[in-house]
Amino acid sequence: MGRRLVAVVAVTAGVLAPVAVGAVGVASAAQQVYTPPPATAADARLPQPPGHDATKPTAVIVLGLDGTNVADSLAPFEVLTESGVFNVYTVAERRAPVPLTGGLDLLPDYSFAELEDLLGAAPADVIMVPQLKGEDRDGTVVSWLREQHADGAPLMVSVCVGAELVAQAGVLDGRPATSHWLKLIGLRRDQPQVRWQDDVTYVDDGDVVSSAAVLFGVDGALRAIERTAGTATARRAADAVRWPHYSPGRPASVTPAGPRPADLVALLSAGFRWDRPRMGVLLRDGVGETALAAAFRPYTELSYLARPVAVSLDGEPVRSRHGLTFLPRQELGDVASQLDRLVVPGAAPALGAVPPLPSVAAPVPLPDRPAYAFDAALRDIAAVDDVATARWVAKSLGYPLPSVDADARGWPWALVLRPLAIGVLAAGAVLLVAGAVRRRRTGSWRVSHRGRPVRRKGTGA
Repeated sequence: MGRRLVAVVAVTAGVLAPVAVGAVGVASAAQQVYTPPPATAADARLPQPPGHDATKPTAVIVLGLDGTNVADSLAPFEVLTESGVFNVYTVAERRAPVPLTGGLDLLPDYSFAELEDLLGAAPADVIMVPQLKGEDRDGTVVSWLREQHADGAPLMVSVCVGAELVAQAGVLDGRPATSHWLKLIGLRRDQPQVRWQDDVTYVDDGDVVSSAAVLFGVDGALRAIERTAGTATARRAADAVRWPHYSPGRPASVTPAGPRPADLVALLSAGFRWDRPRMGVLLRDGVGETALAAAFRPYTELSYLARPVAVSLDGEPVRSRHGLTFLPRQELGDVASQLDRLVVPGAAPALGAVPPLPSVAAPVPLPDRPAYAFDAALRDIAAVDDVATARWVAKSLGYPLPSVDADARGWPWALVLRPLAIGVLAAGAVLLVAGAVRRRRTGSWRVSHRGRPVRRKGTGA
């Protein structure tokens, strides 16, 4: 093998080896974002559906049984509920535990059939459509959305990637709409009949509102409140959840986002963060829904920073601030020895209820007061990981990075070294093998004075 060819093969191996390892890492990390509830979750006793006030309009959050984005669903839920305007319910094809991002299991309030019975076959006044895991394989949700629209649903609001389902239902044909900036790359190709936009927080087109990246779903929910009860009520709801970016009566303009070199940190984290900490998330009665979302989404989807496990002090279901039922996957005492850290969503005083856990560091509060709940999570990521990763997570959420500690590490240099080391080892292996082959050949052959190879004596026939 000539030296030039050896060099080419070594360089190729040095590039392809980390790419291959990274691809395996990305696939593995993505599979961990939505994990099915444990078999015991199916035995959970279904709570009584929430009471219904026939004098109020009804807003529903659609859930997918295979998985639903925790921020797309819980953040708008809390805003709609805080408005006091609506009956607000979570609905799914059937009442079974739904895994949210990172392994937070939620029991829906109603099935599609039960909702129809409740409302007398009329559609809900507001239908919020978050991102569901993968595709709607059997078309159940898309078919339901299509039927609701045909029956005259007054307002359908897509959140982030949820716009794909609304588009598949044919509701967005020929209309303007928006979605997550990363998803728009594929949507413009797969759904060309929709006039996709990327420069506003939401697009209001009559009976359909589509909101952009993840937390812009809050703006979509506030728009639904505005159209039902006015801007003053929407303002009170925004203040109640500490949402700092309310734009009364109209969408806010945003700078169109797109992939940037700094976003490489996401691929590094997905492909080469093999030591993701096991992070307990303490569920407790009265916890805010947005606070729960902030404890799961920033650490998992598109960041892959931790492996959360939902725990409670006694292993029993908990009721959130506005009445949702969540199922922990473990009792805290049973898994304390397996945890690397424990985060406590919501108000810091809850830490007083946490017993000493010698196996983990002190519990980390992620308060939802006085600032918006996601601020605490982003600051935690900047402090524990690095600012570049926190900035990427904020970008993926459609939310500005809050001020962080000036001493926080700027870039995950240790993570950068992993693919570099793999590439160097792969290239070095090629060079070692080539060198060994060359030595074997030169040790077995000699060149005659006429330039022809002659086998050395004693080297075999």
